[in-house]
Amino acid sequence: MFLSNSLMLIGAPTGWEWIIIVVAVLVLFGGRKIPEFMRGIGKGIREFNDAKDNVKREIETGMNEKDKDEEIKRLKQQLEEKTAQ
Repeated sequence: MFLSNSLMLIGAPTGWEWIIIVVAVLVLFGGRKIPEFMRGIGKGIREFNDAKDNVKREIETGMNEKDKDEEIKRLKQQLEEKTAQ
């Protein structure tokens, strides 16, 4: 377990490396483009979460419908058994 965790950290940026990355981004994109970039990332994350919630809701609805169908079949079977007696 320890070995796999330490292997995952190989190549991970440390404190100074993050500072260099931030400075490089500022130099390359400038101060005006970064807020626009962040808004785009935020919009993408919101859309992803909305899609994830929609899929989850559809799955739950399908499961509820399946449960209802099974309950209807069970009740029909009980009714047929009672009418047969």
